[in-house]
Amino acid sequence: MSGSSNIALIAAAAIGLASGVQAYDGEQYVTCGLDPNGDNFLALRACGSSKCEMLLKLGPGTFMISLEPVGTKGWREVIVQSDVMDWSYEGPKGWVYEKYICSATS
Repeated sequence: MSGSSNIALIAAAAIGLASGVQAYDGEQYVTCGLDPNGDNFLALRACGSSKCEMLLKLGPGTFMISLEPVGTKGWREVIVQSDVMDWSYEGPKGWVYEKYICSATS
């Protein structure tokens, strides 16, 4: 086999592997575990840290779409939905503490 044939085979294999990768289109979550006798909201923050600016207060039952399949150090990047059926990806975007979100499909 010639060198150019080897390169062609490697390129074809790489294209085949890459075409099998699918984009992550998000999972739906809802705020949960909030303390009704406390603040009763989850902060949507500018980054994944309690030291970052609070963008919004998310009340009980707020729906959101995750932007990554796993969180980062207890935080998850999300887009807030206007309701359970809103899959526009156009709502406020930020980070929430994962302890206070539950899968909406469970």
